[in-house]
Amino acid sequence: MFLTDLITLERIKIPLESTTKDELLEELVELVARSDGVADVADVLRAVREREAVLSTGIGYGVAIPHGKSPALHELRMAAGVTAEPVDFDALDGQPVRLFFLLVGPETAAGPHIKALSRISRLVRREDVRERLLAARSAGEFLQALEGAEGL
Repeated sequence: MFLTDLITLERIKIPLESTTKDELLEELVELVARSDGVADVADVLRAVREREAVLSTGIGYGVAIPHGKSPALHELRMAAGVTAEPVDFDALDGQPVRLFFLLVGPETAAGPHIKALSRISRLVRREDVRERLLAARSAGEFLQALEGAEGL
């Protein structure tokens, strides 16, 4: 499985407009909901907020990977974006975040969910990958950078 299998141009936003953690969660969930016709957006947002309440998904390096599981989704989906300015996201390293990946899906996609989280984590640990993603000025450039990082 490639991350590029989980995302579309419609689910990438540059720049993300939100300036707070909660607004960013809403904006990212809305990207998935709008492009996939999710009926119960509130349930998806609830799942992501509940997971975030357990431990921040700000993993460090200026990256956050909020995620959650909801029956409102039939397949694993990803949204992503970059903010113009860093946002305080309670990241584990205490640093603000600009690069966001949202991963949401049904409970039945637990295995692929974990694999995708791991794949994102591995890719964004590489400084060159982070720099290319942060430098993207459009959804197309972001997707190209992600494809390059995955070796596609």
